[in-house]
Amino acid sequence: MATKEMKGTTEPGPAWRAWGRALLGGAVMAVALGTGNALGEALVRALDLDGYPAQLLPAALVSALAVPVVLALRTGRPGSGRPLGLGSPASAAHGFVRGLAVTTACAALVLGGGTAAGWVRWSGPDPAALVSFLAGNALVAVLLEALPEETTLRGYAWASLRDRFGGVLSALGTTLVFLLVPAASTVVQAGVAQAVGVEAPPMGLAPAGQDPVAYPVLLSVFGLTLIAARTAPGRAPLWAAIGTHVAFLSVNRVVFEGGRRDAGWSAHVSPVHAAILELGYLAATAAVFTGARLLASRGRASATGPRTAVSGPRVRAAAAWLRPVLPSGPRATASGGRRIQPSAATTYSVGVWAGGGSGLVPPVRVLSRASAPRPGAVSRVRPGTVVRRNPGTRRH
Repeated sequence: MATKEMKGTTEPGPAWRAWGRALLGGAVMAVALGTGNALGEALVRALDLDGYPAQLLPAALVSALAVPVVLALRTGRPGSGRPLGLGSPASAAHGFVRGLAVTTACAALVLGGGTAAGWVRWSGPDPAALVSFLAGNALVAVLLEALPEETTLRGYAWASLRDRFGGVLSALGTTLVFLLVPAASTVVQAGVAQAVGVEAPPMGLAPAGQDPVAYPVLLSVFGLTLIAARTAPGRAPLWAAIGTHVAFLSVNRVVFEGGRRDAGWSAHVSPVHAAILELGYLAATAAVFTGARLLASRGRASATGPRTAVSGPRVRAAAAWLRPVLPSGPRATASGGRRIQPSAATTYSVGVWAGGGSGLVPPVRVLSRASAPRPGAVSRVRPGTVVRRNPGTRRH
């Protein structure tokens, strides 16, 4: 883990360990992607599958190989820092829809501007074919790419780096690991394919048919956009990244590859304009998620700042009022009520929250049995209260 526990405190672990875990997350994804594709192809041939089942089987294998391994790696570390961000089922659905909606809306806005500028020419839509393609593509995209990649990279790799480093370095490091995964997966797929007797795609930094310069640039912007979705406010932020991932793949496969994929709708765009539009709607998506995070941070700061300043004296007064009767746990009862000693963790956390420092509650207070308040007794004068007398009066 990126932090180590010593006498109740946590200290950042060595940097190389955090980087090692991030690379481990990328290696899990590369092995799962290469192995799942090669074994899936062999199983498709052995089972004589065709059409949609032939696409679904390798995708299911990739998720089955990657996700359980990463979950075991993260949950097997006691005291690990940030969670993966999967959340509960209800919050996962909300996060997925949020990522899907934000990315689709940004893509519609940018592509609409490109259409108005004359960069995009659309074919006639076939609604039934389009709905069928989007539904089938979404399931394959989730199992083959979105779920395993987000869990291993924006989940495990990012959390491992974020436990040790700041947000910017963690985002750049995760994106760097993301860039290494496609090339590493082609090496794994070539080896597994040779072992099971199927044909493998050529090894390289970019997939076959992709520009070796434009592809890493697009992948970098895409990776940073997914980090923005992952770090946006919400109870299941990793699912927001998964929804963003699925929306990006769906939009691109309909708009730029719709004719080849029989998606029921497609567009004619020049390569230069296509690159500008892709980068444009990814940048807009990242800006929306980043803006939401900044607004949430400012809202929390404005909500907690004045409240802390006002509530500090009140909490200190309440602590002084309760000081004689504060419970001290097993240690006080074992000594017959003579010793009251709050735990250091409680003293520190309450003191920092109230703005009074770690000395808000005194570490030791000795009470005799005679001076200890009776159960149910109410004191009329608060301890520590100064009784002001009139200078002109005398005590008789």
